[in-house]
Amino acid sequence: MKKSYSTPILILLGLFFITLSVSCKKDNTVPPANTISDPVNFAKLGLYEQIGGSTRRIFIAISQIGSQPLASPYGLVFDTGSTGMTIDANGILPASMITANGLIVAGDSVNVNGITVTSQQALITYGGVDGSVQEYGNLAYATVQLGDGHGSITTPRIPFFIYYKIVNTTTGKPLAAHSADVFGVGPGVSYTSRLIGSPLSYFKLGANITNGFRLAVLPSSGFNTTATYVPDLLYIGLTPKDLSGSNFIMHTLSYNAISGYLPNITSTVTYGGTSTSASILFDTGTPTTSIIENSAATANVANLPINTVVSFTTSQGFNYQYTVTSTANATEVENPSYSLDTRTIFSIDFFLNNEYLLDYTNHRIGLKNN
Repeated sequence: MKKSYSTPILILLGLFFITLSVSCKKDNTVPPANTISDPVNFAKLGLYEQIGGSTRRIFIAISQIGSQPLASPYGLVFDTGSTGMTIDANGILPASMITANGLIVAGDSVNVNGITVTSQQALITYGGVDGSVQEYGNLAYATVQLGDGHGSITTPRIPFFIYYKIVNTTTGKPLAAHSADVFGVGPGVSYTSRLIGSPLSYFKLGANITNGFRLAVLPSSGFNTTATYVPDLLYIGLTPKDLSGSNFIMHTLSYNAISGYLPNITSTVTYGGTSTSASILFDTGTPTTSIIENSAATANVANLPINTVVSFTTSQGFNYQYTVTSTANATEVENPSYSLDTRTIFSIDFFLNNEYLLDYTNHRIGLKNN
């Protein structure tokens, strides 16, 4: 996820929280369907889709952290491009613990409502050439209930990053609470702490079920201005059929001593008669524009014209092609000497036409044309 939280995204997140609060009050009047209390086998959850202008987001509902249910569920950006859960402390920890200078933690750690907050602090910086955002927070541990009245599943006790302050470094002003809550499901470990992995990687699954997840094709009809619940998008745990009988093309991931297994896939990208080698990140957390990195680009940043055809072939033979239009598949070309990022990133639009699978056990990503 190339994280850049502009004003439209913040508004989008706010709308999502309001919608979830209303829907959950309604759903809780009857026993929730498909609730899974003991996550030892294959499970599935719905996600929420939302659009604002050309910006698409998918969210996973979080209804409880630790031993106390949240007053209303929070929507965290479901992000294949980063690793680890990141969430604001407001509404989760007592207000008396949260100050502008840090979380109040006596000694090495403190336990509040089943949440262990450690004294280990971290700073996350997002953004790039257009400015940056900084988050200040601590390493924490707790069980997390994923989902809401439509169906839920509770993780084992997992590590995550809880932040108390988020600031735009360009303006020096703080951003709204919960404006950068992210549910990063990528492989490897978080840049926040090597102790933090994907929340979905901690489940102890049943016999013949492999640790990982499958993301179904995101239906375009679910992207509305208010958050829309779409069932059965996220499959937790991979069956033998997923891994060998569903026509996924599998890509073995490379290992990095700092970040662990990387989600980037070696490929060749072609656009407007130009071909370039690429290391592709398929990223649900990039909400609008795909970014092709090309060291031979003559401009720092250039938008591809409407009707440009973009295609790529991965090292294992997965192929995909799309056309840039005025309403979808916006794409720009960057020179990595300017962006300081060598990854080519395909945005959430890719997931409207393709399935995605991540095998945590065997360190592989599967891709499948719909």
